[in-house]
Formats: sequence, C-alpha cells, structure tokens
Amino acid sequence: MAGAPYADDPPAPTVYDLDPATLATYRPPRDEPADFDLFWKHALAYGRTGGAASARLTAVDNGLSTVVTQDMTIAGYGGEPVKAWLTLPAHEDRPLPCLMQFVGYGGGRGLPVEHLLWASAGFAHVVVDARGQGGETPDAACGDAAPPVVRGLPDPEAYYYRRAFVDAACAVDAVRKLSTVDAERIVVGGVSQGGGLALAAAALAGPVAAVLCDLPFLCHWSRAVRISDRGPYTEVARWCASHRRPVGDVFATLAYFDGMSFAARCQAPALFSVALMDRVCPPSTVYAAYHHYAGPKQMVVWEFNDHEGGGIHQLRRQLDFLRPLLHGSMVGAE
Repeated sequence: MAGAPYADDPPAPTVYDLDPATLATYRPPRDEPADFDLFWKHALAYGRTGGAASARLTAVDNGLSTVVTQDMTIAGYGGEPVKAWLTLPAHEDRPLPCLMQFVGYGGGRGLPVEHLLWASAGFAHVVVDARGQGGETPDAACGDAAPPVVRGLPDPEAYYYRRAFVDAACAVDAVRKLSTVDAERIVVGGVSQGGGLALAAAALAGPVAAVLCDLPFLCHWSRAVRISDRGPYTEVARWCASHRRPVGDVFATLAYFDGMSFAARCQAPALFSVALMDRVCPPSTVYAAYHHYAGPKQMVVWEFNDHEGGGIHQLRRQLDFLRPLLHGSMVGAE
C-alpha cells in the first residue's frame, strides 16, 4: 500500500526530554554537598596511597609496523593495579601529546588493534580499564557482585565511583611521568561513562590540556535516574525500588559524584557532544554538565542519533579540535 511504512523501519522516536531551545540554555542548580571539595581531597589522599607511582610498562607484539603498544599497569585507588594500553607511533623518540581515553560502562581496554587512530595521528594514546567491569582490572576493594553503578550505595565512602574516579586521577598522575609523553599536552576524553570519568579526571588530577566529553554518563543524577529508560541509570531506579530506602539518602550520595560539579571545576578547553534521541544519557543531563563547565567549550549536536552519538564523525571533529597540540600550541590559542 502506498505510504505504508517499511516492515523493517525502526519505531518512530519518542520525544521524552526537553526541546532543543530549552536544552540550549538548560543549567539546573548543582545540588552540591557543602563538603564536596573536602570529600575529594580526602578521597585522593587515601586513594593515592601508592603515591604518584610510575606505570609499569611491558612491550606487546601487536602485529603492526606503524604503531607500537605497551601494556601498562598503573597504581590506582589504594595502590591497586589498573590496566591500560599505551600506543605510540613507531620510530618516535620525542615526548608526544597524549590522548587518555576512559571507557564506557561495562567495557574494558579491549585489544591493542582496536586503538589505532590516535597514534596514527601522532599522539600517544592511553586506554584505561574501568575496575570491575569488562576489562582486566578487578574491583578488589569491594566483593559486592552488584552492578557497578549501585555498588556501595548509599554510602559515599564505599560507593564504586569513589574508587573509579581516584583511579582516573591516578592514571593521569602516572601518564605525566612517562618519558614518551609531554606532560603539558595531556588530553582526557571518553564516551558515556568515559566522558564522566574524563570530567572527574580533569577536575581532580590538576590541569590538563583539553577535554573530550561525548554523551557523558554520571551527570545530573536526580533527573537522569527519573527519566532514562535504558542503561545504567535504570539500575539505580531498580535499586531504589527494591531497597525502599529514603530516596534522599541515595541522591545525597550521588551528589558527590555528579559531573556537573566536576565540570564547574574544569578550566581546559573542551569539546562536548550530545545526541538528542539518547535514551541512555538524556540530552538534558549532558547539557547540564556542559553549561556548568567553567572552561572554554564547544558542543556538537547529533539531532537524530541515540547513544551511538556521532561515532566516527565525532572522532573527525576531535582530530581537528586537537590539531594545535600536535604543533606545540594549546587548544584554543590564538
């Protein structure tokens, strides 16, 4: 029949978040604990018990001739080992700008051959595991088998992301000490959970050169948990439904781990991206972090995409955004 939809067409998208005009200025207040900075000062002091230890490096045969890979072991929270890959252009002996990539929820560092773009562009590239998720780094501090996003709720001292955020800061500490990396040209970035970890790392680990933040998870929890219908935020809603604790206790903990507050403490130039049909990290939660971001910033909007975001097209934007670092200047410099 003329005009009938194709049988394999996806369902029509449902608009469930704010309209684009509202998103463009959406800046909710930060429900930030009065002791937010003190909490993280103590977390870093306790978590960095191994000090700013140098990473242990082991050469890896990646089967390639244009890039070289090293297996990294970083001293993370409490000195516990965190795995990473370091990939470099072959035959380079000068300190390089570095892109540190944090991984999405449930993922890990994968295989070296998955990570070729940034070294091919002339960067050192570090892919950091997320403890207790899909990689090779266990969450030894907690024997809880619950999903990471609810592990340790509602105690902020025991909550999973206290350890994960300190891991991210420790990873930056360790990469700064690598002879192959220019410590003044370190970029932190990631997609989804990786974007949230990048915001935390940029705020907690001291100055970085730039931030790449795509579809960030871990932002504006109080809204995200209530409107997202797919992905990790729904785990928090289910936890609340089954435990029936006062909801205020849960969100009081999550307020210490909100990307809006970390964004407000970041000064490096940042390139964000948002997908307006994203049901995992709702657009309003991304804009909430973006509009609180204290440094110079740009937003790339993918109007008809879900949580896949811009994909390789966003990577191409990032290459252009970071090109000044390859020439020794800072992003955003005139």
